[in-house]
Amino acid sequence: MKRVFILFIAAISFAACRNSNTNASEGSSVSVGNDTSNVSKIAPADAAVITFEREIFDFEKIQQGEKVQHDFKFKNTGKSPLIISNATATCGCTIPETPKEPILPGKEGVIKVVFNSEGKMGMQDKVVTVTSNANPNVSTVHLVGEVLEKK
Repeated sequence: MKRVFILFIAAISFAACRNSNTNASEGSSVSVGNDTSNVSKIAPADAAVITFEREIFDFEKIQQGEKVQHDFKFKNTGKSPLIISNATATCGCTIPETPKEPILPGKEGVIKVVFNSEGKMGMQDKVVTVTSNANPNVSTVHLVGEVLEKK
């Protein structure tokens, strides 16, 4: 019985961190799931390619309650316009904001990510999964660092 209760509490804790993300600047929900309805079928050789300037941002050490923002810069190095259809984070504490317009070949864009460390402690690795019409169609970026106890 004790084991079932512990598993139940663990499941609730995990579910609490799996909240759907809200776009901070617009107050709208970022869809969660595999919605690829607006991703076109393009031959791999002609597809868009998302190339990040850096895929990992280390925010080093921050005090609990601080917010970290980082702009993940990328370039479309493919031959077709890049359309980002979805961006999700591993936790409701991390909010990604993607470009709404297609990124033309050779052009650059930014995915803005905000991590709220309220209620977090220790080493963190917040993963943002980006779904697009690129080849490959799923890529990830990471916010990593350590959250120290508030003094």
